[in-house]
Amino acid sequence: MTPTPLLYTYRRCPYAMRARMALLQAGVAFDAFEIVLRDKPAEMLALSPKGTVPVLRLPDGQVLEQSLDIMRWAFVETGDVEGWWARAQSAANLELLAVCDGAFKHHLDRYKYPERFDGVDSRAHHREQAVDVLLKPLNAQLQSTGQLAGQTPCATDIAIFPFVRQFAAVEPGWLEAHPLSALKGWLSGWRSHALFNTAMTKLPAQQTTTFPTA
Repeated sequence: MTPTPLLYTYRRCPYAMRARMALLQAGVAFDAFEIVLRDKPAEMLALSPKGTVPVLRLPDGQVLEQSLDIMRWAFVETGDVEGWWARAQSAANLELLAVCDGAFKHHLDRYKYPERFDGVDSRAHHREQAVDVLLKPLNAQLQSTGQLAGQTPCATDIAIFPFVRQFAAVEPGWLEAHPLSALKGWLSGWRSHALFNTAMTKLPAQQTTTFPTA
């Protein structure tokens, strides 16, 4: 029997969320190991000394240490028959993803965890910067397309969604009062999506579990 890929994950980590959602959407059967942050498993650290999730050990022993590499592998390995990865490769989507993982994440971290950063500007400053660099461009694109590659979702949607969700959770009422209607509709749709709900299945900590299918 061919071994099953093993994903080291943490339920609330947005990088791990995007990896789990991609594996589920691509129909890849996988086992998952829900880590405890203060007691990271030695097996994971031996595979990936960086010590952050997600980490995917493939059946052939190859190790993927970055969430986007895991997403790419999941869709490409299965032939991308529904075009989730292919639709994500437009210049506009690649730019949105680069901003999400770059400037937006920078401001998101300082908005959510200002106590972790020396000399950080006010939370309100980083909140507004996060809106300007990503949320406004997202809203503009979603007004005409509904999803980030048209009416049908693509890998960019599930790559960016967990970070927008994290932003919205910092001050739950703030985004609701902000006039970004297309973005809020998109966020609400993904929050209630069966794919996301399955990806957020609670797993027993510190043991390997066969992840349920979507």
